[in-house]
Amino acid sequence: MMWPAMSEASSAYRRAGVDIDKKYAAVGNATAAIRSTFTAGVRGDVGSFGGIFDLAAVGAAGELLVASTDGVGTKVKVAQLRARAGGPVGTVGEDLVNHCVNDILVQGARPLFFLDYIAMSTMLPAQVTEIIGGLAKACRENGCALLGGETAEMPGVYRDGEIDVAGTIIGAVPRDRVLDGSAIAVGDVLLGLPSTGLHTNGFSLARQVLFSDAGLQLDDRPDELGGSSVGDALLAVHRSYLGPVLPLLEQGLLRGLAHITGGGLPDNLPRVLPPGTAARIDTAAIPRSPICDLIVARGGVARAEAYRVLNMGVGLVLVAAPDAAAAVQAGLEAAGERPFRLGEIVAGERSVELR
Repeated sequence: MMWPAMSEASSAYRRAGVDIDKKYAAVGNATAAIRSTFTAGVRGDVGSFGGIFDLAAVGAAGELLVASTDGVGTKVKVAQLRARAGGPVGTVGEDLVNHCVNDILVQGARPLFFLDYIAMSTMLPAQVTEIIGGLAKACRENGCALLGGETAEMPGVYRDGEIDVAGTIIGAVPRDRVLDGSAIAVGDVLLGLPSTGLHTNGFSLARQVLFSDAGLQLDDRPDELGGSSVGDALLAVHRSYLGPVLPLLEQGLLRGLAHITGGGLPDNLPRVLPPGTAARIDTAAIPRSPICDLIVARGGVARAEAYRVLNMGVGLVLVAAPDAAAAVQAGLEAAGERPFRLGEIVAGERSVELR
């Protein structure tokens, strides 16, 4: 879509800090990427006031809808640091979609469509286009349509040069496959899937410890990271667990799932536990996360706080009945995953015991 340049009358708005031409140019440059995500359910095109989606066209007629909204937090500030050095910023778009996909996956849902919100003080067309490209990439990989969004220029609300990214996902789950944790019982097995790093949580702590306190730079390669740079370790994309986990849900092999985000294991796992149950975690079984270890060591972070602020290497927890655990593990390994036995469900009251 081609947008006409603003008339001379728009100059007052530009003086106030808003340039509508730049906004539409940024979105216009991403039109092809957005269209590349369209699935059979999409009705209409880029530029409509609202996105229309046909549930029947994707086999979701009669299913329950599951929705979630989230952001990438201050990870976007690290991405912008890298962008100023000529690196990519669009990965935060991937982070956002994958995070939201995981949030509805834990209730048994597959994603249908996504809506984004990108806000800043003054329009940053190249960054906006790149972030939308990242959103589109992750939407394609998750079979999810990028159905609509908003790009807002708000001088006075955000600091100069800052950008914020948030989004909403809508998915669907058959009524008889809703995963609410109610089937979880004492004796069930906890399996973990590794994270790719911090994912999208703990970045305020990471920035304080690594940049402000330790004086590290994005290109630094401390020994603890095994050859990786600080920037690459921090900005590793928050992974989606949809591919390996959805088939297990379709086979009815899981009793619960927990996405380990802000609050870590102690706050997220209890969200899916029914009354009378608790989780006992063997922390020695968790694969080491170099970036988490670096933050903990350089910041002198207490163990209890570390497990609440950071995922510590666990991205997703799967709960299975004892007689289904082997099949779950085999299914994950067949999908190329590295699952690990994380612990078990014990009697208690919706809490987590870290051993």
